[in-house]
Order: sequence, then structure tokens, then C-alpha cells
Amino acid sequence: MIEGVRTKNLKVVPDERGWLMEILRNDDDVFQNFGQVYLTTAYPGVVKAWHYHKKQTDNFTCIRGMMKVALYDDRAGSLTCREINEFFVGDRNPLLISVPPLVYHGFKAVGEKTAYFLSIPTLAYNYKEPDEFRLPPDTDKIPYDWLLTPGKRHG
Repeated sequence: MIEGVRTKNLKVVPDERGWLMEILRNDDDVFQNFGQVYLTTAYPGVVKAWHYHKKQTDNFTCIRGMMKVALYDDRAGSLTCREINEFFVGDRNPLLISVPPLVYHGFKAVGEKTAYFLSIPTLAYNYKEPDEFRLPPDTDKIPYDWLLTPGKRHG
């Protein structure tokens, strides 16, 4: 596992009314700070990658559908520099992933339905000075093949 990356298996608690799943609590080992909560989606086969943050830690999961999440450690001096982690997260594998600053990450909706991605970063988005640094999904800088679907908008 990439140095600083942590995961939390999420437990679904069903009853006759439906089900509940706690995602992140302030007494979890992975919890650091609250910035905001947001939801983004990806249509089937669409890749949203690559980016990293200099200041914030990202905490996220897929709450509907399935996503392939990939991480790449490009931090000089890290014990896991140049390591790639890949996770399949969502309906069939509820998992919270905590990604530290300076680790590239992205995701791809897999399957035939829209995937819903819930993110709880440690900092609120700063519209004037975004803490977001991007590369295209097919960059030569990261040795990872998303198997991009031609004709779909990725990025």
C-alpha cells in the first residue's frame, strides 16, 4: 500500500426499513479534519483522472455503482515512490479510501450504470486558489493504462 494511504471497510447495517452505512466518523482512525462533503458522478466507462493536492487529504467512497480507483505515488523520498494501488469500490465492495497530499488519484466508472462518488476532503475547495494539480488520464508520467473508451470525454 502506498505510504500514507489508509482504507476503512464500510459496514452495511440492514433492517426491515432499509439499510445504513457509516462512511466517516470523527472518532475513526482515518479522520483528520472536516472540510466539506461533495458528490460527483461518472458515467459508465468515463475516467476522471489524474490529480493531487498539496494540502488536503481526500477521503472518498463510491456509494452507488462501481468504480475502479487508482493511486500513484510520485513523491520523491517516499518509501513507496512509483507504486500504484488499484481498488474496486462501490456496491459490491464498500470501502473508504484516504489519500494523503501529493499522491495522484483518479477513478473510472465500471459497469453499466452511473457511479456516485462521495468525497469528504479535509479542506473546503478554495475557488480563488484551488489546491488541485492535474494531469490527463493518458499521461506518460504515470505508468497506468485506464483503457480509455474512444469517443467519451475523460479527464
